[in-house]
Amino acid sequence: MKFLKSVVDEMKQVTWPTGKELTKYISTVVVTVFLFSVFFAVVDFGVSELLNLFIL
Repeated sequence: MKFLKSVVDEMKQVTWPTGKELTKYISTVVVTVFLFSVFFAVVDFGVSELLNLFIL
């Protein structure tokens, strides 16, 4: 019970993001994931092309 009481006390101290902050955070995550996806797609294509060059 002491553990649960301390959890409740900690949760009362949590500050939740506003709608505007949440939108900004979500946008940041989506853009970051998109950029990483593009980066890894380009790297994958480049490595595939290099391997095809050496294999053929």
